[in-house]
Amino acid sequence: MTNVKLTIQYDGTNYCGWQKQKKENSIQEEIEKAIQLVSKEKVKLIGSGRTDSGVHAKGQVANFFTHSNIPVDRFKFALNTKLPKDISIIESIQVADKFHARYDAIGKRYQYIIYNKDIRNPIYRNFAYHVPHTLDYKEIEKATKYFMGTHDFSTFMASNSNVKTTTRTINKFNLERTRDLTIFTIEGNGFLYNMIRIIIGTMVEIGVGKIKGNDIPDIIRSKNRKLAGHTAPPEGLYLDKVFYNY
Repeated sequence: MTNVKLTIQYDGTNYCGWQKQKKENSIQEEIEKAIQLVSKEKVKLIGSGRTDSGVHAKGQVANFFTHSNIPVDRFKFALNTKLPKDISIIESIQVADKFHARYDAIGKRYQYIIYNKDIRNPIYRNFAYHVPHTLDYKEIEKATKYFMGTHDFSTFMASNSNVKTTTRTINKFNLERTRDLTIFTIEGNGFLYNMIRIIIGTMVEIGVGKIKGNDIPDIIRSKNRKLAGHTAPPEGLYLDKVFYNY
């Protein structure tokens, strides 16, 4: 039996998210169906983590076990012939039997894209958060440093979350502006449910002056979701990379 690791890109617009749902179409289900068509085996695809409805991925990771004699490096080509055009396997490699896409992940990098112009652009409607207001990027950039390091991020977690610990470490948080697009890159050892989208919503509110950037340390310490900003929409969020020790 071979353990196959896949690196996956997808446009999440038309899906309920990564995880299989009984009545909705998911990324996981589409790939499992493609694997069954190619290998004639029904497999369980293990993802590095969930992405919500409308969220995209540039580097999602998953693994599955197979008895197929298809060369592992050719799986990506075979699967792509069976997948819809909004999902693509960009790498298929053999890994150790003990490899687990979720439990072995030691960190993730996300990107969030804002389209910042007064008039919406239909080209970006499913791929960026349209913010029509003028944003103070100096204040936003100054605020990023307060998120760095290890904190209890329960302030930036959706209220219906159920996790053992809300402490996470962010080791990278920067932004890049290119014309009308602003790309935030956030890297850490893990993220709470909706954590990045709430952080971005908070950044937008800092940018329009509703929240002061230097209040972020107190907001983090408060553990009070009501003090943070709104939850930014899913279409601007991308899972960029999953990190492993091997």
